[in-house]
Amino acid sequence: MKQLHLHLLSDSTGETLDMVANACLAQFDDVEAIRHPWPMVRSEGHLDRVLDDVERRPGLVLYTVVNPTIRKELERKCRQRQINAVSVLDPVLDALAAVSGHQAKGRAGRQHALDAAYFARVDAIQFTIAHDDGVGPENWEEADIVLAGVSRTSKTPTSIYLANRGYKVANVPLVPASPPPDALFRLTHPLIVGLTTNPERLIQIRRNRLLSLNQAPETDYVDSDAVNGELAFARRMFADNGWPVIDVTRRSIEESALAIVRLYMERLEGAA
Repeated sequence: MKQLHLHLLSDSTGETLDMVANACLAQFDDVEAIRHPWPMVRSEGHLDRVLDDVERRPGLVLYTVVNPTIRKELERKCRQRQINAVSVLDPVLDALAAVSGHQAKGRAGRQHALDAAYFARVDAIQFTIAHDDGVGPENWEEADIVLAGVSRTSKTPTSIYLANRGYKVANVPLVPASPPPDALFRLTHPLIVGLTTNPERLIQIRRNRLLSLNQAPETDYVDSDAVNGELAFARRMFADNGWPVIDVTRRSIEESALAIVRLYMERLEGAA
């Protein structure tokens, strides 16, 4: 396993760098990245301290710096110190400028500006947290998306991920012994998506969950027949109501969310 010091340097929060690093590192199975985040680097003195540390722990510097003075100094000093540094957004910004005919606005943290989209995202997150695990059926009609599935099919993390993208999401647990409220079947505004998974994988996840809670790992919650019965109950409900279904067995949260967003956009386009 190859170890790599990865220095993430930004004059903003560094969230963009973190996402880019995650996406790129996923392509390297034999590389262990030791991350060193350096957010809010907005002075030459701070920059010098960061580069001193980079020299002590040499590796690769990834940066997003829009302040022209700090950026110029960063590039000059990296060349002077023979430090490998890459501006991760430059190729995309150059392409956008060439296609649009406009230059990018050089303002740190511009994507986090307190605009209408920001407040809409905050509203979506608050709604989603307040309507987790079947809570608040009287408000489900206000949701953009409703996720339904048996326990441990990643309903909550997928909901939170979608909320961070600006979608109001409610999620509903499906339990054969306690069917969901009738309100679920009367919804017209939200897209309802069923989540399902492989029974063996589900049993493994549930057993690990019980162990983490110091509970007995042998109950109906992980019984093969019971789990298969739950999944069959959910599949019948999805089919009877014509709800689209996402199999989360081999999907990450991000992949499941992307598939759901595609379904949502297709629904909007079909209604236009």
